[in-house]
Amino acid sequence: MSAGLDRLQVRRAFSRAAPGYESHAVLQREIGERLAERLDQFPEFAPARILDAGSGPGCTSAALRARYPQADFVALDIALPMLAAARGPLGADAGLVAADVEALPFAEGSFDLVHSNLCLHWCEDPGLALAEFRRVLAAGGLLLFSTFGPDTLKELREAFAAVDDAPHVSRFVDMHDIGDALLASGFKQPVMSREDFTLTYPDAAALMRDLRGLGATHADAGRRRSLTGRRRFAAAIASYESWRREGALPASFEAIYAQAEAPAWRLRKR
Repeated sequence: MSAGLDRLQVRRAFSRAAPGYESHAVLQREIGERLAERLDQFPEFAPARILDAGSGPGCTSAALRARYPQADFVALDIALPMLAAARGPLGADAGLVAADVEALPFAEGSFDLVHSNLCLHWCEDPGLALAEFRRVLAAGGLLLFSTFGPDTLKELREAFAAVDDAPHVSRFVDMHDIGDALLASGFKQPVMSREDFTLTYPDAAALMRDLRGLGATHADAGRRRSLTGRRRFAAAIASYESWRREGALPASFEAIYAQAEAPAWRLRKR
């Protein structure tokens, strides 16, 4: 289930984006709020230890922490500047850890809730991240996460595909593959759902500014390392114009929501 991403590029992009991330994160906050609504299904759930994996600057972490003020809270992100930005909204007593979700620096069974809003698609191997989430969850713990699916930025992807065969837009994992990976990692009762969003922009340049502001630059390991030629780039933008409706260019985002439980029992190693 490897997405083939360049993790160093991901870290650099999010580090650069940290100071202005919040001003571009309208959709990220909306998806985070809708993800958190799923916790309403568990009114008796009172986690003592929470991990927010891929917390960014804390735009959804603060609300999660306010929901469970009694819990020990750890925010984890691959980009140190994101954690520096999160210190204000989360408070001085929150744990801040700079690490990769594919190699979590925590002992087995450390958390009762693992929450992750729009982080999984930035993993080189999302299946490995899910296995790590399972490892650090305590018996009976809850995993709740969102990610983007394959229809995300389909217009931009098709526009570049019209001019060459090189990848210009990151790939996203299908919902059914995520469900299979949850089961393979040992989770039980996974519940998956999807929701489609369409943002509109006056032109392609405005969309790309928004993506850069979010740190959502192309990080595919097989991406073109040289600059895209002006003629090729102009041809891709012209192709994107075929999507224009009512004076605006659409940008599609497929949000995938998932929840799953860690079994209440664990196999003991001999």
